[in-house]
Amino acid sequence: MTDSQKRILVLGVGNILFTDEGIGVSAVDEMARIYDVPDNVTLMDGGTLGTRLMDPIMNCDLLIVVDAVLGDGPAGSVYRLTGEDLRKSLAFKDSMHQTDLVDTLIMCEIVGNRPEAVIIGMEPFDYHTMHVGISEVAKERQAALIGFVLEEIVKAGGSYALKANPGPSIQEREPCA
Repeated sequence: MTDSQKRILVLGVGNILFTDEGIGVSAVDEMARIYDVPDNVTLMDGGTLGTRLMDPIMNCDLLIVVDAVLGDGPAGSVYRLTGEDLRKSLAFKDSMHQTDLVDTLIMCEIVGNRPEAVIIGMEPFDYHTMHVGISEVAKERQAALIGFVLEEIVKAGGSYALKANPGPSIQEREPCA
C-alpha cells in the first residue's frame, strides 16, 4: 500500500440470526470468498459489534457499510446512501446494531477521525423471522449488491480480482457435527 492510497473498510453489519438483517454480513462473506483485494482494502464482518468497531473505523479513510436498508422499495432493491440519508439504514426498530453504528460514527467524529462513509444496502424481504441465512429474494439480488460495493471500492482507488479457486459458498459447506 502506498501512502497516497485510501484505506478502505468494507464492513458488513447485521444480525445473521434474523434472516435478511444479515444481508450485509452475508455479502461481505461472499466477497471474501470470491475476491482478492489489495492491502488498502479490508473486508470485515462487523456483525452487531457496534462501538467495538471504533478502532477499525477510525483507521480507514472510506467506510463502506453493507447492510439491510428500509427504503420503502420492493424487497431486493439496492440503495446507495450518504450524508443524512445514512440514517435510513438505521431504521430497524428491533435491532441494537443500528443504534450502535450511529453512536460509533459520532464517537469517531468527537475524537477527530470520522471517515467518509457510504452505505450500500438492500431492502430486506424478511428481517423478523429467526433463521440463519438470507431469503431467496436476497440471494437472487446479492450479486447486484456486491456489484455496487465493488464500484465504490474502485471509485475510491481500490481494486479487486476474482480468486482462481474460491472456497465453497455457505450453501455448499458441510454442516458442523
